[in-house]
Amino acid sequence: MTHTYHIHGMSCNGCRNHVEEILAGVDGVIRVTVSLEKETAHIEMKEHIALKTFQKALQDDGGHYSIHPEGEQPKKERTKTTQKEKSSNTSGVYYCPMHCEGDKTYDAPGDCPVCGMDLVAEVQTNVPAQDVWTCPMHPEVSKDEPGDCPICGMDLVLKEPDLSAEEKTYTKLLKKLWWAAGFTFPIFLIAMSEMIPNNPLYTFLDQKYWNWIQFGLSLPVVFYATWLFFERAYRSIKTWNLNMFTLIGLGAGVAWLFSVFGLLVPDFFPAQFKTEAGTVHVYFEAATVILTLVLMGQVLEARAHSKTNSAVKELLKLAPNKAIRVVDGQEEKITIQQINVGDILRVKPGEKIPVDGSITEGNSAIDESMITGEPIPVDKEKGDTVHSGTINGTQSFLMKAEKVGNDTLLSQIIKMVNDASRSRAPIQRLADTISGYFVPIVVIVSILTFIIWAVWGPEPVYVYALVNAIAVLIIACPCALGLATPMSVMVGVGKGAQQGVLIKNAEALEKMNTVDTLLVDKTGTLTEGKPTVSAIEKNQESSYSEEDILQYLISLNTLSEHPLAEATVSYGKEKNSTALPTEDFQSVTGKGVKGVVNGKNTALGNERLMNDVEATISEDLKNKAHAYQEEGKTISYLAIEKDVVGYIVIGDAIKETSKKAIQRLQDLGIAVIMLTGDNHNTAQAVANELNLNDFKAGLLPEDKLKEVTQLQDEGKKVAMAGDGINDAPALAKSDIGIAMGTGTDVAIESAEITLIKGDLHGIVKARKLSEKVMKNIKQNLFFALIYNTLGIPIAAGVLYPVFGLLLSPMIAALAMSFSSVSVIGNSLRLRNTSID
Repeated sequence: MTHTYHIHGMSCNGCRNHVEEILAGVDGVIRVTVSLEKETAHIEMKEHIALKTFQKALQDDGGHYSIHPEGEQPKKERTKTTQKEKSSNTSGVYYCPMHCEGDKTYDAPGDCPVCGMDLVAEVQTNVPAQDVWTCPMHPEVSKDEPGDCPICGMDLVLKEPDLSAEEKTYTKLLKKLWWAAGFTFPIFLIAMSEMIPNNPLYTFLDQKYWNWIQFGLSLPVVFYATWLFFERAYRSIKTWNLNMFTLIGLGAGVAWLFSVFGLLVPDFFPAQFKTEAGTVHVYFEAATVILTLVLMGQVLEARAHSKTNSAVKELLKLAPNKAIRVVDGQEEKITIQQINVGDILRVKPGEKIPVDGSITEGNSAIDESMITGEPIPVDKEKGDTVHSGTINGTQSFLMKAEKVGNDTLLSQIIKMVNDASRSRAPIQRLADTISGYFVPIVVIVSILTFIIWAVWGPEPVYVYALVNAIAVLIIACPCALGLATPMSVMVGVGKGAQQGVLIKNAEALEKMNTVDTLLVDKTGTLTEGKPTVSAIEKNQESSYSEEDILQYLISLNTLSEHPLAEATVSYGKEKNSTALPTEDFQSVTGKGVKGVVNGKNTALGNERLMNDVEATISEDLKNKAHAYQEEGKTISYLAIEKDVVGYIVIGDAIKETSKKAIQRLQDLGIAVIMLTGDNHNTAQAVANELNLNDFKAGLLPEDKLKEVTQLQDEGKKVAMAGDGINDAPALAKSDIGIAMGTGTDVAIESAEITLIKGDLHGIVKARKLSEKVMKNIKQNLFFALIYNTLGIPIAAGVLYPVFGLLLSPMIAALAMSFSSVSVIGNSLRLRNTSID
């Protein structure tokens, strides 16, 4: 019998092969076929084997992979931590910066079981913790506001926040680095003193005793400060996830063990391995300096990692931790955690807005630059939406809390950035493929180096062979290759968030660079999306008055969520018009709405809807309507019992930035095409004003979808920008879906990129950001590969026959460490790049 299961945790062919071996080793299994792409395992067995048996086999191997019934795919798997671990570690979500296991995360800090890199903490979306005031003499005192210590009377001081996970890792590694450097430096001096004629140290002790001193000094370095490298190397070999720590462990381990063996049994070695004093050449200085330099690289990486998501951390700092709630006219100061949906809050001049909501009383200018990237304050009045973290201007106002905690825009931005930072760009597959073969090839090159030097090298041949073989192992750094893409993506996504461009995943960031055609919706994308009623025209042959027509209009539109309906209802309120009883309401996508109003069949919409309900529009009424349409206005006809009694004229102003943004996109080589459900005349008027050469009008949602498909069939890379429910299918089908942040949740959910401000200029930013991130990734790949391409041959000794130059293993260790640091440093340059 054969069963199919879902496998979670695989990231490369090495993982696939390893999982196959584990499952094939279970008693009763005949054959196993594992698919990396589908993340499935087809297991043929003699008789049924319980799923728990396979789960136990994978768990016993280290728990890096998990098996589930087909179709039961966990969205996110986290390792289980013991109660002791939970109490001793920082709580949060941790992931590998190289994304070795895709989106797999961990509940506790540590190192990646695949590549050995230190796990980094995801920036939490939680609102800031409340300030805590404590006594410098009595730290057990804790207050939520300043005052005097109840024990000694001293002024309370603000308690320092706990260190972040990155800072804790950095502090721990830095402490170990000082220990390693302190013991490595005297070893280095002792070893280098051999280059001094008549070595003065030998007047105190013979060389063999100095070798024993080097051995003693190396013990804290190997077994305390850098023991983590050997643990990771052992784990990498055990699981066959070969990585940089495999090479470090082999190189430094061989040098140190060789030296210890030479101390203990010197007579085992031939004369070539011995000094004039009869002692074996030892390499304690090479092993400890290599390990110390690699540790220094890890310290620099830990420091740099904390800066890669600094954009997100800065966003998180925007949210205040206190607010003023108004209850029955009385103000009370509360923490953010105490705010509930529906609470009325007062925001004073200069204060940060605590949560998302709408203004209920007053008006002000709000600085939204931190989430939109636009420096000019936005005027807000009663009914307008305000967001957490934005800064109030000079006026005080009241607001109603509508979204709190993790539901606020600020929290959603941080969540989206976190998710995108952990996603994998298609270009990363190249690095993954190279990395999969990298370590075995380096080990083979190291062995060949030893053999070549042992056969054809100068005397002492084995000494040269060992040193150069170690140098080859040490200089190779696959982690720089693995970091090349995710570091750029992480910094780039954070940069975009600061500028109001939210990237859902790394693939979208990469694809945006290839887009050559942009399809844009009209209403809410090119226009403000805040339509207003310009006029109501009646059919002169109809017995219904304008007041009657308005009543029917608002009766139908009261039940609709379309922006045009909202404009009609608002207009009706201004005119003090009342709604009539309405039944059987129905929204006809792309056409309009219909229902039974006051007992009469009523329809409101475009000409297609009028045709559907068999209502005839008189030529006179149609000609008058066309005149409005040529001005860019939208017309909705009203039919009562198949009689078109009039129409409503609605205008929607074009956004000030649309024309300039379209011009800049065209300058970047992107063809811009407007798609709209509105009629041809209205679309033509908008296209003329925006200098758009190509547009298509009268489209239903399925028509927009067909346009996307047709362009893709022609080989175009298509981006679609829209904000409505009717745009969702086209957004999902396009190569890149771009949603206006001012639009519907459905549109935003269907898109890969969201523009918070709902401004086409954000597409220009997204394109430039994509170009700069892709350029940065290619630079990183160059940095990663150039070290290894040039370093490995030099370490192997290709320059020796011509120039007599050899690469010391210690210099190799320095170059290896700085390959990763250079990649991270280059990625950090994106933080200061301009995408305007």
